[in-house]
Amino acid sequence: MTLQAFFTAHPKAALAFSGGADSAYLLWAARQYGCDVRAYYVHTVFQPAFEQADAKRLAEQLGVPLTVLEADVLADDAVRTNPPDRCYHCKRALFSRLRQAALDDGYSLLLDGTNASDDAGDRPGMRALAELEVRSPLRECGVTKAQVRQWSREAGLFTWDKPAYACLATRVPAGTALTAEALSRVERAEDALFALGLTDFRVRLYGGAARIQIPEEQTPGLLARRAEVTAALSPLFDAVLLDLEPRKGSD
Repeated sequence: MTLQAFFTAHPKAALAFSGGADSAYLLWAARQYGCDVRAYYVHTVFQPAFEQADAKRLAEQLGVPLTVLEADVLADDAVRTNPPDRCYHCKRALFSRLRQAALDDGYSLLLDGTNASDDAGDRPGMRALAELEVRSPLRECGVTKAQVRQWSREAGLFTWDKPAYACLATRVPAGTALTAEALSRVERAEDALFALGLTDFRVRLYGGAARIQIPEEQTPGLLARRAEVTAALSPLFDAVLLDLEPRKGSD
């Protein structure tokens, strides 16, 4: 099945819109193929500010209505205590909220941007999506991450080369309780590294320290600016550490 065929068969849908490359392309495709689509962004302490800004920017460019929902994910003990399956509980709560909002607006079909390259075995959140009957057109139509980027570039979407960005909760080791203060420190630290020109990295909590993971090719640049990095992150953490194992994957 192609995306055009999917949206021909499903001409009205709500989309869980993160502002990332996958959901951005899916929103463009829905619009391109005549779907009556509405985008929904759920704002929590798990998302950095730039994600919401990107979501609003793209929705405006495509002329698609965007609804921003607020959610206090840390009020849910199954999320706040950060168990190994935290993502399942979080997705279950957020997509339940999304589904109800979409239904209230007259949209019975809810979509998300999971693509065919995503490994279901490594994503407990996918179980929650299946339970709530959320459809993933990119995955169902066999669209890979590489194709999303290529087709997004051809469509002129600014998200075509946007790095994958997992939620801030992934920076905290499983079993360590999540707090708004800790997540805020991580966000400020990553904003500081972005400002220094670094990309596709993670700042992970390691006790009271920050453990920076970065692609191998960016390591020399980070080391060359270690004084600036230390000055930016030291006020936020007890120590600033560099993980010598290069960052891989999207978490």
